[in-house]
This record gives sequence, structure tokens and C-alpha cells, in this order.
Amino acid sequence: MSDVPEGEGMLGPVDMVVIGWPADAPQTGEALPIFIDLVDRGIISVLDVRGLRRNDDGTFDAFDVNQIDEVPELSIFEGAQTGLIGDEDIRTVVEAMEPGAAAVVIVFENTWAAPFVTAVHRNGGRLVAYERIGAQDLLDAMDALES
Repeated sequence: MSDVPEGEGMLGPVDMVVIGWPADAPQTGEALPIFIDLVDRGIISVLDVRGLRRNDDGTFDAFDVNQIDEVPELSIFEGAQTGLIGDEDIRTVVEAMEPGAAAVVIVFENTWAAPFVTAVHRNGGRLVAYERIGAQDLLDAMDALES
């Protein structure tokens, strides 16, 4: 028997990612349209997003990315503030940043997986373990297979 009430949908897995840029990184903006396309196609749903900048004196600024006037495309993230990015998360990210660096913290639901998760739960299945395998680990494993 499922613990999901009839008529209520499940969420897909939710991930938090931090993407950082050093102070001297070129700002081409080429990743943004790809990210927006993932949202537009319903592959992911952005739940929370925060921008961070570490100042040269060690202080930092946390801001809503939709307030960056130079990048109007970011306005689609207005209201993406669920509270899932907490003060402790922000402190952890800032401590890892170099002075002058910027970062964006994104919490997103993998909406593509929601129908699968719902079906698994409906049939009594439960998540036993979940681990993300990093891209470098995958590349290393593939290289080992070729050797």
C-alpha cells in the first residue's frame, strides 16, 4: 500500500549545485540559455537560487539572481525562494570561495523523474540508496575499460 495520498503527485529527486567563477573568468553567458532550456522543457524545476560574491575584504554579498539588471533572462527565477538554501549553506560556499569570486547556488527538482518515482511508490517501492557519480569518476572508469 502506498503512503502517497490518491491524486497527489510525487516530486522527482531534488539536488543542490554550486557553480563558481573566479574573479578573472570570462563571462560569455553561453550556459544560461542551456539551463533555461532545461526549465522550459520541464526537465528540471528551479526551487531556489541565490547568487553570491566574495569581496576582497572577505565579506560577501548574497543576492537574488533575478535582480541582475545586465542579465534580463534571469528574471524567470523571480520567486524561486523556497528556503532550501539556508544560511549554513551560504556560509559553507563563501568559505570555499576566493576573494573576488562569484557563485550561484541552485536547488532544482529533477521533474523528468517524478512519474517514475510516483509509479515506484504506488507499487510499494522505496528509495534505498542514492549517490551521484561525478563526471571525472565516470571518465576514469571508461578509460580503465579501454585499457
